[in-house]
Amino acid sequence: MNEYITVIGGVNMDISAALTAPFVPADSVPGQVTLGCGGVARNIAHNLRLMGHEVKFVSTFGGETFGEMCWHECQAIGLDLSLSERCEGMRNGLYLCVNDQTGDMIAAVADTDIVARITPEFLEARIDAINRSALVLADTNISTEALQYLIDHCNAPLMVDTVSTAKAPRIIKALQQSQSHRLQTLKLNLQEAQAVTGCGTAQDAAKSLIAMGVHEVFITLGSEGVYCSDGTCHEQFKAIPSRVINTTGAGDSFIAGVAHAQIMNIPFPECAMTGLKAAHATLLSPQTVNPDIKNYLT
Repeated sequence: MNEYITVIGGVNMDISAALTAPFVPADSVPGQVTLGCGGVARNIAHNLRLMGHEVKFVSTFGGETFGEMCWHECQAIGLDLSLSERCEGMRNGLYLCVNDQTGDMIAAVADTDIVARITPEFLEARIDAINRSALVLADTNISTEALQYLIDHCNAPLMVDTVSTAKAPRIIKALQQSQSHRLQTLKLNLQEAQAVTGCGTAQDAAKSLIAMGVHEVFITLGSEGVYCSDGTCHEQFKAIPSRVINTTGAGDSFIAGVAHAQIMNIPFPECAMTGLKAAHATLLSPQTVNPDIKNYLT
């Protein structure tokens, strides 16, 4: 088996505010503000590294201070950045979020224009290394065209995280425009699944996505757990009860857990339980990535 996983997508500097008093619109509220390296793909890569995998991270970093900070932090956690690029004269991706006293998100803004530099041509220059991966994960921060290129040219199993309702349609369009019309694994939350299918339930949304050419669908349901289907097997797993400290990054750790389980040859749909364990670890941590996540997977 190949020794590394490739993760493709965004890296951001995360500015996170956790309120210590009730939210009041149009007013200043006491809280704690933290600064750290994030981004969906980067968080997935970090989680996989903590789970013990070698990870090649494919992204674009800004040429300013935030980009330099993220580059060095990714190196420090052991990510292989040989396929990534520093973009001089461009600002790094930025993510700003505000969480209420229970850890739930009130609002967030993502400035990820730099990820547009990950074009089909960018990926083509790296496709040989990508195709030597045991598994490839991409987020929908990258463009429809880049996602379509991966669907058509990635020989390794390809997993995609839809990121948000605004960006989820990119993978549907890429799938429809691709030559193969086939995607190994798609992970969405219920809101994203509803947005791209028009279906009201996870069951109907999964059926619609499988009809589009997705082989395995994982639809996360927050406190209700996850619904997964491959067209033949359909199952909903309950969430692990958690004392929620922070919800940011739980979806990222979920798909990392599923990827880890697949590498460990845990069959579908049982690999969803590994994803739920990883998400549980994140919910218990004030950080977007729980440094002790591996201890929760047993």
